[in-house]
Amino acid sequence: MSESPLSEWTDDVRIRIREFQRTLQRTAEVLRGSSVSADEYAPGEHGPLVSFSGLDGYEEIDRYWVDAPFAFVSINYDDAENEHRYQVVEPELDDLETELLDRLFSDIRNSLIHRRETREDADAATAETVLKEELRELLSMYGVEVDVASFYRLFYYLFRTFRGFGKLNPLMADPHIEDVSCDGYDLPLFVYHDEYTDIETNVVYDREELDNLVVRLAQQSGRHVSIGDPVVETTLPDGSRAELALGEEVTPRGSAFTIRKYADEPFTPIDLVEYGTFSLDQMAYLWLAIESNKSLIFAGGTASGKTTSMNAISMFIPPRSKVLTIEDTRELALYHDNWLSSVTRERRGESADITMYDLLRSALRHRPEYIVVGEVRGEEAMTLFQAMNTGHTTYSTMHADSVQTVINRLENDPINVPRAMIQSLDILSVQTLTYVGDERVRRNRVIAEIDGINQRTGDLDYSTAFSWDANEDAFRRNDSNVLDEIQNEKGWSRSELLGELRDRKRVLQYLRERGVSDYRRFTAMINEYYAHPDRVMDTIDLDAEISTGFD
Repeated sequence: MSESPLSEWTDDVRIRIREFQRTLQRTAEVLRGSSVSADEYAPGEHGPLVSFSGLDGYEEIDRYWVDAPFAFVSINYDDAENEHRYQVVEPELDDLETELLDRLFSDIRNSLIHRRETREDADAATAETVLKEELRELLSMYGVEVDVASFYRLFYYLFRTFRGFGKLNPLMADPHIEDVSCDGYDLPLFVYHDEYTDIETNVVYDREELDNLVVRLAQQSGRHVSIGDPVVETTLPDGSRAELALGEEVTPRGSAFTIRKYADEPFTPIDLVEYGTFSLDQMAYLWLAIESNKSLIFAGGTASGKTTSMNAISMFIPPRSKVLTIEDTRELALYHDNWLSSVTRERRGESADITMYDLLRSALRHRPEYIVVGEVRGEEAMTLFQAMNTGHTTYSTMHADSVQTVINRLENDPINVPRAMIQSLDILSVQTLTYVGDERVRRNRVIAEIDGINQRTGDLDYSTAFSWDANEDAFRRNDSNVLDEIQNEKGWSRSELLGELRDRKRVLQYLRERGVSDYRRFTAMINEYYAHPDRVMDTIDLDAEISTGFD
């Protein structure tokens, strides 16, 4: 039997009465207000915000802050299973704090939007200061009294949501992590740690959380992702490179992502020497080759450090030389005054795609002295080699694990560069991600030089200037045709060439001994050498004499 209209009217009245009562209650809270402590958090006085007693079956072998005093990482090891576990430890909220946080998320968003529209000095106020002010005001409106520790626990979760990456924030803040990967719904995230390599974390996303995160990451990068267009490659606002997949269209286990983190401080050639990726002799050789406008390609497998090396050696480009970079996903970061950066663009409305090929053709009209292409995969390679043949110095990267593989990829589909044009490439640097003992390392496997086409066989000849001996973990040096060319081009004698290489090696060794890995100080020293080489060498000689005197 259905309810009568009177009954329906009575239910509607009850609902409206309850809503009115809630409104009255909230008004009373606003009028009553509360006092929220404005004290700054002090661990000794207010107690710790986080605690962790360990994982069952695991031994904690490392612990460090990633966002003190709010979040730290605990690295744990299970000897029986021979596996590590990456545990993110964040503040735990009680029931009241959890309820408050849910309400704050919605209220503070509207409040921040209103503040942005009305506050004249919004730009002057830091995001942290603004968020704390809004949190205090809202808590006062709610009539809720909280202690300092509780205030800062709430602040942490609000800040990581509105200004960070949410749950992902501690991983993105960890300087030891190189990349973060999520394989689907309700699955633990994995990270690549610079000491413990691939390691499982305790961070997990459910379906709704993960879908929202993927959409948000795309939007923050100015890109669109949807079920109809579910895969996006983009660059996050902090410079990290991200591959995003939404839903189960192409990733059956659910939305997925991989983030290659961007280093705040770029690697310099000194860093690469310290890590054993290159030797000092190799760096002196590359320095002279770059100054002498020799074109290079860096090749290697995934995560072998190709782009990192290309970024680092770009610091050898002479100051004021015009440099132009071309990428489909922004990843290169050159520390050079006269640098023009360009990035591809997908179709927007009625406009056409702007491809790497389009950008490369346009680049030649800018008359650059050095052209750096993020990675060559297709038709843009032909234009790149045309640029080499017309006298432009070019650098790029390729996915290939040997010199012969690079040549084969260049000569065949889909790249199809004629063999005669490949002759214009001077140097090929092949890198690998491998093991030395139990340590996972990056090494330059070989530096090869393209010698031209063999008149007898018609094949492309190349020689090896440097090679890596895996057994000794050492680099071996051979004769170099590129150095012979540089000697002839500059009109040097053999002793002058060797002296120049020796001086550059001494400069690099000087910087290494003094721990100069900051890119600003490094490029300043390199530029000083270009301007006044004798003065730099005199400084090094004087410091050596002083050091010897003290010894």
